[in-house]
Amino acid sequence: MEKETKRSFAKKLGVAGSLLLGGFALAGCEVAPPEAVAKVLDMGWPDPVTPEGVQMYNFWVWVWLAAWIIGIVMWGLFLTAIFKWNRKAKEKKGEGEFPKQLQYNVPLELALTIVPILIVMVLFFFTVQAQTKTTALDKDPKVTVDVTGYQWNWKFGYAEVDGEFIPNGQKYEGRDEERQAAAEESKYDPEGVPNPNPIHGMSMGDQSYLNFNQIETIGSSEEIPVLVVPTDTAIEFRLASGDVNHAFWVPEFLFKRDVYAHPESNQQQRSFQIERIDEEGAFVGRCAEMCGTYHAMMNFEIRAVSPEKFKQYMDFRIENPQAPNSDALKAIGEEPYATSTHPFVTDRLGTRDGNNANVPTTV
Repeated sequence: MEKETKRSFAKKLGVAGSLLLGGFALAGCEVAPPEAVAKVLDMGWPDPVTPEGVQMYNFWVWVWLAAWIIGIVMWGLFLTAIFKWNRKAKEKKGEGEFPKQLQYNVPLELALTIVPILIVMVLFFFTVQAQTKTTALDKDPKVTVDVTGYQWNWKFGYAEVDGEFIPNGQKYEGRDEERQAAAEESKYDPEGVPNPNPIHGMSMGDQSYLNFNQIETIGSSEEIPVLVVPTDTAIEFRLASGDVNHAFWVPEFLFKRDVYAHPESNQQQRSFQIERIDEEGAFVGRCAEMCGTYHAMMNFEIRAVSPEKFKQYMDFRIENPQAPNSDALKAIGEEPYATSTHPFVTDRLGTRDGNNANVPTTV
């Protein structure tokens, strides 16, 4: 009897330990999982190109690993109960129909209560850790970009660029004071207009919350906007919508942010920062919020170039304010139009020939 009691206690301890192991597997969330495991458990996630994305990727894989451990243990218990303690198995052993009842087994009930709580606590801890790193605004950005979403395209403007990327070495302040003043004047309707100031005393056409810059890249029905940024550099994105809700999503960032009109009035944080982009290349961007008829065509591209090329790019844009973004990309030896959005195009005119920049030859 004593031997059987010890064996029973060992089984309980083994079950509790296995469940607890699934929770504490999450303790490796800061560490990259084995590559073979990651390829199976990442569920098709793209390879991240930012430190924030790497942390979320690792967190995602470790969570799935913990879930599989817990799932295998639980399914093992289910199958054991089904096949070992069913009526036929009991009859063969000459035992009674009902197995031993454990509803008043206090140690087991405590284990089955405490272990799930510990798993949830561990999961919550690493969720907060990943979320805090992703949303932190203390990364000392060297480039600040204003992002404006509108039906159905994007406008990108350089608000601030550190002096290391500017030929004269002075910090670039890109705010367009004239247009910003005009936007400020749009906050209130002039006297005499029908139904003036209907929204909390402000005009329906209020654009004072939007940011306007001297160097901007504006998407159109013919051209997908390409935002050029440097690698190995902290970047801040300031988001706002000119109309309905949109969402700024670059799959390789493993992170999206909603883009709202009047973000401060709606108690939304419009800014987010990334520590750096780790590799050069073209990364597709999408609107991830259903925003109307041409939502599926509301694409953009992040073009990550070396810091040296970015300096050349800024030099060209400052010296040639009227030149299109495609000319600036050509000047630094980059493809002039988006290369990552195929087969999705912004063309609203019915052309579906696979090109992602259908620039008209006539006006």
